[in-house]
Amino acid sequence: MSEPVLIVGGGPAGMALALALRRNGVASRIVDARPRGAAQSDARILALSHGSRLSLEMLGVWQDIPHTPIATVHVSQQGSLGRTLIRADEEGVPALGYVLAAGALAAALAAAVDAAAIAWRGETKVGPGRTAGESLVVHAEGHVEDGPDVRRADYGQHAVICMARGGAHGNIAWERFTPAGPVALLPCRAEYAVVLTCPAADGARIAALPDADFLALLQARCGPRVRLAGVGPRRVYPLGLRLRKTAVGARAVWIGNAAQTLHPVAGQGFNLALRDIIELADTLSAAADPGDARLLARYAARRRLDRYAAAGFTDALVRLFSNDLAPLRHLRGAGLLALDLCAPARRFLARRMMFGARGW
Repeated sequence: MSEPVLIVGGGPAGMALALALRRNGVASRIVDARPRGAAQSDARILALSHGSRLSLEMLGVWQDIPHTPIATVHVSQQGSLGRTLIRADEEGVPALGYVLAAGALAAALAAAVDAAAIAWRGETKVGPGRTAGESLVVHAEGHVEDGPDVRRADYGQHAVICMARGGAHGNIAWERFTPAGPVALLPCRAEYAVVLTCPAADGARIAALPDADFLALLQARCGPRVRLAGVGPRRVYPLGLRLRKTAVGARAVWIGNAAQTLHPVAGQGFNLALRDIIELADTLSAAADPGDARLLARYAARRRLDRYAAAGFTDALVRLFSNDLAPLRHLRGAGLLALDLCAPARRFLARRMMFGARGW
């Protein structure tokens, strides 16, 4: 007999949903087009919020994931004196977020799925609309397909990803806005995980620079507050916004990258996915028919504010800061300074980053 929920995709989003559903009394099974364990070879680095840590603790996997805490986030703008510091101790949390390997997250989730005896079949493709007898199909792999129900934005940017060596990072994450796009340095073990945004036409060229030349470019973009001593191999990813205006259909739900793809500025991607997952599992708690249209409509309504707010926030940051118009540059610098001087505003921003639009 089929389980009532079929999860298409055995990556972190699909596995986390299977565990969350089981916790709420809903059986599921996972199918994945890739061989089982493929997600554990993912070399990407993730920045997870404090709220995401709480969700992963609830699922029983957090203690098995190596991670580096973020105690402070330093936000600045190239060519401006204004800057903002957000500190974990001011928010009463052990860390604002945590930096970890996507592969390590996948490994911990896979071990928990195995321990829970959740059915999983690899190297299996499921076509659109196929339910195989399940009440609900959750699409948790792939990307958002363009269509009339999809909001999209192409920023003309690529992200160059690598690791960098420097002095002791002090658990500080650096987010710096420049005319060419934002640069993030995230504390990761004894190094930094680097996300350098550049015009799409320059991505491949910049990634292929000799190490010394790339290091010089990165240092110039980061400024003198942090000193870097070396860089590792680079990878390039295109950046854009794809948002399903509704993430539910007839006995179908889309989560993770299948529901929305965001710009990496402010690191909201997988954090938003986890909030979707926990809400979906809570909505379907012990449901006799998980695919019931009323339940899915309730889930979509509960998630609409957070999904739209996260997409709008990242989109606004990219558009506001990725230019060098003098009046805007001065206004942005003044805004960062004002934010640094206004504790309630900093707290609002920190709560949004940790818990989403409903964090209050």
